[in-house]
Formats: sequence, C-alpha cells, structure tokens
Amino acid sequence: MQDLKVTLVQANQVWENPQANYENYLLLLEDIVTDLVVLPEMFHTCFSMNLALAVPFENNPAVEWLKTLSESKNAAVYTSLMVKDGDQHFNRGVFVTPDGEVETYDKRKTFGLANEDAYFASGKKSTIVTYKNWKFNLQICYDLRFPEIARNKISNQSPAYDVLLFVANWPQKRSLHWKSLLRARAIENQCYVVGVNRVGTDGNGFEYSGDSRLVDALGQEDLLYERQEMIKTIVMKKGELDSIREKLPFLKDA
Repeated sequence: MQDLKVTLVQANQVWENPQANYENYLLLLEDIVTDLVVLPEMFHTCFSMNLALAVPFENNPAVEWLKTLSESKNAAVYTSLMVKDGDQHFNRGVFVTPDGEVETYDKRKTFGLANEDAYFASGKKSTIVTYKNWKFNLQICYDLRFPEIARNKISNQSPAYDVLLFVANWPQKRSLHWKSLLRARAIENQCYVVGVNRVGTDGNGFEYSGDSRLVDALGQEDLLYERQEMIKTIVMKKGELDSIREKLPFLKDA
C-alpha cells in the first residue's frame, strides 16, 4: 500500500464569514501538492450556533466549494460544517474525493458545555472511509473525549481502520487535554491520528492555540507551531504502521 501525504491546515478562521474563509484557505493551499487536506471544524463559519448559516445539505454551496477544491488539488478533503437536514441541524463531517464523491459523518458527541446539544442533533453511527487503500475513521472535536466510539478492532483479520481524523475548534485553555488525548487514541488504537485545530480568537472571545499534529501508532508526534496560522504536509507510511501492528499485535485482544 502506498504512503500518503496529508496536509494539516491550521487556519485563523474568520467568524461567520464563509467568503473570507474560502479565500484564506485558497491562499494557504496555493502551492500544495498532497493526497489529503484536513481543514478545521466548521471550516467556513467557525464554531457558531447561528443556525441561519446552516443550509440544506443537498446542493450545499460549501460542499460544492470543497468539491472544487478537491478536484483542483487532486486530493481528498476532510472537514465539518453546519447543515440543515429536514427539521434538524447537524455538525456534519464531509470527506470529499477528487471524483466528486462525498462521505458524511454526523458528530456524535455534541458539546454540552457550549450548548451545542441545544442546537445540533447527535449522529448515531461511525463512518469509515476508504481512500487510496487507506481506511479513515471520521471524528469531530468533542468526540475525542470518548474513546469507546473510536475503538479499533480486528475485522476480517485486519484492523477496522488505519487513521483517526479529528477536526476541531478546541479552546487553548484545554490544550493539554487535546494533546494528551490525541496521543492516547493513537497508542490504544494502533493507528495514525490526525488532529487539526484552528488558531486565533472567535466571535465569542475564545482563544485557540492550534496544536495541530499527526501522531503515529507508537505515540510519536509531528507538530505544528502553537498560535500560528500555518500548514504542514506530512507523510504517513503504511509499511511502518503494518510493522508496528505486526510486532505489537495488541488489537487482537481488544
């Protein structure tokens, strides 16, 4: 299986301003060559409860923008956005591939401390996506605190997934939790973990330090600088992941 280049986009998102965010992402990604782009949670609005910004998922302009980005970069894209679905609203993860295919994941653990649960319905199931022969388990922010919903197990003689993808607006005041839990998820599930968080200050005055990173199955990390808007492309090596799992076959006991 081929190695995979993943680009972590640690952006300073603009509060409730989709157009400004679109323009900023295009600037940040202008010269990037990669296989997978990961943008922060609620990529074009920030972590807002303003449901006026949520539009139906079908023919959604934000999803169409992501499709165009994916096609132009010949790379998959993962992020989340607020959407209206029937009479409910969701913080919905979207994994878009260059051929226009879209896989979705509705955030299962809505963040009660910020009253997210009063505005958005919770998802009911996991989503594992296969892309370039890698298997990705889609996750969003607060999901990180609940290891039971990300438990990796052997299925048909192989692990259920290879990579956990977390997109977030995770406040700086709990950055130690973010960093510790990402490493824990990688070690306990013997997988790569990608965690992409924003920087800057949002419309509610909360500060974000980024702390985006890729963690391998042994807990070793490749980090982005704190408090700086930046991007970084990192190579995930399938041969190394397979070797770790073979030498330390812990998942068979899960």
